[in-house]
Amino acid sequence: MNRDWDTKEKFITDINEWKKKFPVIHEFVVSDNGEKISAVVEIADKKVAPCINGVAWGNTFEKAWSLRFTPDNHLACLVLRDYEWTVAIDEKSWEEKFDFAWDMRLSPDGKSIAVNIKKDDRYGVSLNGRTWENKFFGAKDVVISPDGKRTACCVKTKNPGALDIFGFSEGILSIAVDGKPWDKNFLSTTGITFSSDGNRVAGGVRLDRSIFTVAVDGNLWGETFAGIWEPVFRPGSDDVVAPVKTDKGWTLAMNGMPFWNRNFNQLWNQRYSPDGQRITAIVATDFGKWTVAVDGTAWKRTFGAVFSPVFSPDSKRVAAIVKENNRWTIAVDGTTWEKDFDMIWEPVFSPDSAKVAAKAEINGRFVVVIDGRIGRYKFDTLWNPVFSPDGEKLLIRCIEEGRYYRRVVPIDEI
Repeated sequence: MNRDWDTKEKFITDINEWKKKFPVIHEFVVSDNGEKISAVVEIADKKVAPCINGVAWGNTFEKAWSLRFTPDNHLACLVLRDYEWTVAIDEKSWEEKFDFAWDMRLSPDGKSIAVNIKKDDRYGVSLNGRTWENKFFGAKDVVISPDGKRTACCVKTKNPGALDIFGFSEGILSIAVDGKPWDKNFLSTTGITFSSDGNRVAGGVRLDRSIFTVAVDGNLWGETFAGIWEPVFRPGSDDVVAPVKTDKGWTLAMNGMPFWNRNFNQLWNQRYSPDGQRITAIVATDFGKWTVAVDGTAWKRTFGAVFSPVFSPDSKRVAAIVKENNRWTIAVDGTTWEKDFDMIWEPVFSPDSAKVAAKAEINGRFVVVIDGRIGRYKFDTLWNPVFSPDGEKLLIRCIEEGRYYRRVVPIDEI
């Protein structure tokens, strides 16, 4: 993505003026490059429209939600007009309309958008305005392939009566890929995911009340488990890894066989490193004692809560949000920052993996924190900081006294 790293400050729009024009302003979102800020606003006669940099779309709707910018800075959202839902991108709506649409997903490049839809009492998926030919009694949890060309979701293939417990016990859910369901049904599914090349699909499935496993393209692992969490593909391969519960506890399994030599009280949210050679996950070493494990080895320190771990670009370091005594901070490679905060957001590594930055909240105001050092500036609203390619500057997207700014600040001036 192209960003302007030379202009030190741009005043984009005065939110105070928005408040004079619009009686209701919903949550703000900003573009990745910081050049645009948007929110759904209420126009006269209770109609709503997305507003960008103080200018509302010319088209109005009964409802608009799931507002977000694509990576290439186009604004997309779900909209309702005349009792029909669809997707709108930069004021241009898809031609196809639906009884309902939800769970909007974007491909990594932002050029493809997928949503779950309901039409004529049947459910399915629409990708870039083209709806699956096959529809089902239910559909949820749509996912989109990395290249944006394929979709998959959990579908309800049978519709037994409310009291037909035997019908439910046989399994009424499956996974459909591009509208074609697998030929097996399950009691439940979880964590549908595509391989890196988009050619394969995996999902966690429940076979019985207490029997779980992973299905890949409809084929079950040979091993079953007492519990399972969402699987992932190892980057660049067909190998599938999932947290599984055995009689010894929770561990990671690859293609059905445990490959970490340690078991935990709980394990989930595994993530691969950028080079695909390392893997980290959130684990509990005892009841209520949470930490991060990297390649099967847990950090020595435990916490009351841990959020999704993040690998550095060079795949050598791991950072995560941690909570202890109702205070939040960042832990990097098992060592916490000295300062703690009312709230903190996902850590961001610099391109050379040397620095870690995060947005944090202190007494209702927001600050940028770098390697545990609190920045000198406080903001009314702040979005996650972004490192410049050389790692020497940060893009700051913020609201101060009702005015939205885009700033590029050298690290030593934060």
